[in-house]
Amino acid sequence: MSAGLFGLLDDVAALARLAAASIDDIGAAAGKATAKAAGVVIDDTAVTPQYVQGLAAERELPIIKKIAIGSLRNKLVFILPVALLLSQFAPWALTPILMVGATYLCYEGAEKVWGWLRGHDSHGAPKAAVGGDPEKFMVTGAIRTDFILSAEIMVIALNEVASQAFWPRLIILVVVALVITAAVYGVVAGIVKMDDIGLHLAQRSSRFAQKIGRALVAGMPKLLSALSVIGTIAMLWVGGHILLLGTDTLGWHTLYELVHHAEEAVRGAVAGIGAVLAWLVNTAASAVIGLVVGAVAVAVMHVLPFRKKAAAAH
Repeated sequence: MSAGLFGLLDDVAALARLAAASIDDIGAAAGKATAKAAGVVIDDTAVTPQYVQGLAAERELPIIKKIAIGSLRNKLVFILPVALLLSQFAPWALTPILMVGATYLCYEGAEKVWGWLRGHDSHGAPKAAVGGDPEKFMVTGAIRTDFILSAEIMVIALNEVASQAFWPRLIILVVVALVITAAVYGVVAGIVKMDDIGLHLAQRSSRFAQKIGRALVAGMPKLLSALSVIGTIAMLWVGGHILLLGTDTLGWHTLYELVHHAEEAVRGAVAGIGAVLAWLVNTAASAVIGLVVGAVAVAVMHVLPFRKKAAAAH
């Protein structure tokens, strides 16, 4: 009996080690998948605060909460089931779908660059409908925009874990959805309340607190501008990199090989920091690819009839 008991304990210990290893694998995969979606996450973080500008301070956090709930619903209820079905029954479709989404990222990034060149930002929050509830309109618009960004995040994450079994894949994607939503809207909440915190500190008797408060108030517009620039660069980089890898996966190797050879040449030419410079070469090449593809997409979209009608209406 004692031998049977020890055998059972050994089996339990082995299962425990296996479960721990599986948890570690899921955690690592979720972290990798989340990191891959960084470009979309930064853009989501940069765009969302614009939806609560001009509203009463006491309504900012409730509206962000509504948008966050809508974002989580987008990811878990609508996007995740479709993504899992595709990965289970049509995995061949993931690369083309990912490339279509990457083209959209490039388009968004290039349109922002075009907006800057023309002297205005083309990626702002929508105006409230005349005669309607402005809060409801803003929340609906933010959730609609989030759906596109969330779809990109989930497909990018899914592409990273496509080789996993169904249940680990499901768990990883749920973790990615929860972590990214909490991170994005937690940061957004901090950003939109930064000026309120600054005003509170500026009214304190301490000179040090007043100095910090004034710096926070003055720094919020600069932070939003910096996030917009970083988000645009990240979108072009991530979108271009997805297209670069996708073309290689689909059998068009020339562009990928050119970038790869340039990476290897830099890596071997500079001792010590060769790996960093090689990464920068890949990043710069991906961003250029993203900008070129995005510029073509912007040009096409601006000559389409429905786009002209929409621009005229505004």
